[in-house]
Amino acid sequence: MDECQSAIPAHDGDLHVVAAAHHIVKALGTTKNLSNDLRKILIDLDAHLSLITSNIDSKGGKGFVEVEERLKRVERKIVIWESDRIMIWDSGPKEASDYLEAVDEVQTLIDSLRGLSMNENQKQKQLLHRAASLLQMAMSRLEEELIHMLVKHKQQSEPTYMPSPSSQRNVVYNESVVSLDNESAKEASSKNSCSDECGEYIVDLVPEHVIPDIKSIAKVMFASDYGQEFCEAFIGVRKEALEQHFDILENGKLSIEDVLKMEWCSLSTEMNKWTWSMKIIFRVYLMSEKRLCDEVLGEFGSVNSFCFLEIAKTTILCLLNFGEAIAMGPQEPEKLLRLLDMYETLADLVIDIDALFSEDGGSFVRLEFHKLLEGLADSVKAAFNAFGVAVSSNGSLYPFPGGGVHPLSKYVMNYISMFPEYCSTLNLLLEDQHSDVASLVSEPQCGPTASLSTSCPMACHLRSITSSLESNLHKKSKLYKDEALQHIFLMNNLHYMVQKVKGSELRPFFGDEWIRKHNAKFQQHEMNYERVTWSSVVLLLKDDNPGSSSLSKSAFKEKCKGFSVAFEEVYKNQTSWCIPDPQLREDLRISTSLKVVHAYRTFLGRNPAHVDDKCIKHTVEDVEKLLLDLFEGSPRSLRNSRRMMKT
Repeated sequence: MDECQSAIPAHDGDLHVVAAAHHIVKALGTTKNLSNDLRKILIDLDAHLSLITSNIDSKGGKGFVEVEERLKRVERKIVIWESDRIMIWDSGPKEASDYLEAVDEVQTLIDSLRGLSMNENQKQKQLLHRAASLLQMAMSRLEEELIHMLVKHKQQSEPTYMPSPSSQRNVVYNESVVSLDNESAKEASSKNSCSDECGEYIVDLVPEHVIPDIKSIAKVMFASDYGQEFCEAFIGVRKEALEQHFDILENGKLSIEDVLKMEWCSLSTEMNKWTWSMKIIFRVYLMSEKRLCDEVLGEFGSVNSFCFLEIAKTTILCLLNFGEAIAMGPQEPEKLLRLLDMYETLADLVIDIDALFSEDGGSFVRLEFHKLLEGLADSVKAAFNAFGVAVSSNGSLYPFPGGGVHPLSKYVMNYISMFPEYCSTLNLLLEDQHSDVASLVSEPQCGPTASLSTSCPMACHLRSITSSLESNLHKKSKLYKDEALQHIFLMNNLHYMVQKVKGSELRPFFGDEWIRKHNAKFQQHEMNYERVTWSSVVLLLKDDNPGSSSLSKSAFKEKCKGFSVAFEEVYKNQTSWCIPDPQLREDLRISTSLKVVHAYRTFLGRNPAHVDDKCIKHTVEDVEKLLLDLFEGSPRSLRNSRRMMKT
C-alpha cells in the first residue's frame, strides 16, 4: 500500500488510468446494499486515489485542495457532536454509523498523508497535524461513548447471599453449653442437596444487542492505535462492576492481619461467605466476564487475556488473601467444618480457575490457588488432629450433675455425625495417617454386614475419636463418690453414643459389631448399677432362718425398718439422678421394680400375720409408685413424692 501511495504517475497515460480508476471507485461507492467492509475498502481506495491526484496537482501548483475538502467534511461530522452532549449511540444506529465512517475516513487520510513523501511540504504537514488532532478528539469521544454504553447497559445480576447449612454449625465446646444440637445436625445433613446451588451459570453482563456496538468502537480505536485507551476504559468499568458484585456478596476487604485478629463467631461467618463467594465469583461472574472479553476483544490476541486479568485481579486477590490468612492461622477444632467447606469448594473450582487463566499472564493466579489448596489441606488435617487431642485432653474438676449425658459426649457425637458428608475429602486427606490410627482401634467385623466404609481412613479416625471419648468418660466417672452413680453416668453416655451412631450416617463407618459391643457395655453398667444399689437393700429382706414358716414380730419389724431406711436413702439420692433417654429410664425402672418389688412382695407374703400399718411404713404399691420418681433429675423427699401428693 505504501508503494502505491508514494508512487507518482509520470506519464499522461498513467494519469488517465488513475482518473478512470477514481471515477470507477466513486461510482461503485454509490451502489446500494454494500457490506460495511466493502464500503470501507472503497472509501479507503477513494482517499488514496485522491491523494495521488493531489500530489500530482501539488507539483502543478494546485496543492492539497481535494484532501483539505475531504478533511473539512469529516471534521464537520465529528466536531458537531462536541457541542451536542447527547450520546451518539443513544441518538440511533445511523448517527453511530455515520460517526464511525467519519472516523475511518480521518484515519485513512492520516495513513495516506503519512505514506507520501513530505519533501518539506508545509501544507501536507498542516493537514496531517489537523487530521491527527481531529482523530484524537474522536477517540476521546468514543472513549466517553464506550464508558456510557457499558455503564448504561450493565446488567444487575445480584445473587442473594444464602448461608449454607453449615453456617448454622458453629461448634464450640464448654462445660455448660453445646452449641451444636440435634437440630443443627439435621440441618447439616442437607449440605449435599445445597452444594450445587452455585453451579456454572453464565449471565449476560451486557445485553447481547449492545455487543456489536462495543466491538465497532473497539475496532476503530485499535485501528487508530488507541487500543490502550479502549482497554483502560473497558477495564475500569468492568472492574468496578465486578467489585460491586463482590460487595453485594457481603465480603469485606479484610487484610491478613484483620482475619487473624477476628473472634471465632465473626470469622466463622466470613469463612462461610468466602465459600459462597468463591462459587459465585468464579462460576458466575468471572465465567461471564471471560465470555464478554472474548466477544469484544477476542480478535485482538493477548489483549483479551490481559484485560480479563486486570478486571479480575483485585477481587481475586481479596479472595486469595482471606484464604491464605485462614490457612496460616491457628487451627482450632471448631474450624474443622468451615475448613472442609473451603477446601472442597476450592478443590472443585481449580479446574475452572486453570481454564479461566490458562494463558501465561494468568499463571500466577493458577499457582497461588493451587498453593492455597495445599495450605487448606494441611489446615484440615491440623484441625482434625486438634479435635482428637481436645477430646482426649478435656478435663473436669467436678462431676457432671445427676450423672446425665455429658456435654463432651454431645459435642463429639453431634460433631462427628456431620463428617460422613465429607467422607471422600477426609479419606483423601487422612490417608497418610491411616496406618497409624488403624493400629490403635479395633477392626470392625468381617462378614456379610461388613463394608468398605468401616475400614476407610475416616472410619478408623472416627473410632479413634470415640475411643478417646470413652477413656475420658471413664476418667470423669471417677469424680463421683457414689459407685452406683458412676455406672449411671457411663450407662447414659455409652447409650447416647450408640443411639447417635445407630440413628445417623455414622452407622456404616462404625459397623454392627461396634454397636453390639457398646450395647453390651452400657447394659453391663445398667446391671452393675442394680447390683451396687439394690442388692444390699434386697438382702435386708432375706429370711435369716429359712426353715421357719415366718419371722417373729420383732424380727419382722426390724427388717421392715431396715428396708424402709435403706429404700428412703436410695430414693432421696437417686431422684436427683438423671437418665435423659425416656426409654432407657423406663427400662431401668422396670428392671429395678422387678427386682425390688418382687422381693418386697415375697417378704410380706411370707409374714401375713404381721402386716399392718404399725409394722410397715410402705406398702408394695407405695414402693412401685416411689420407684417412678427415680432418675427424673429433680431431688425429692418422701414428703413431696408423688405418693404423698396424691394422698
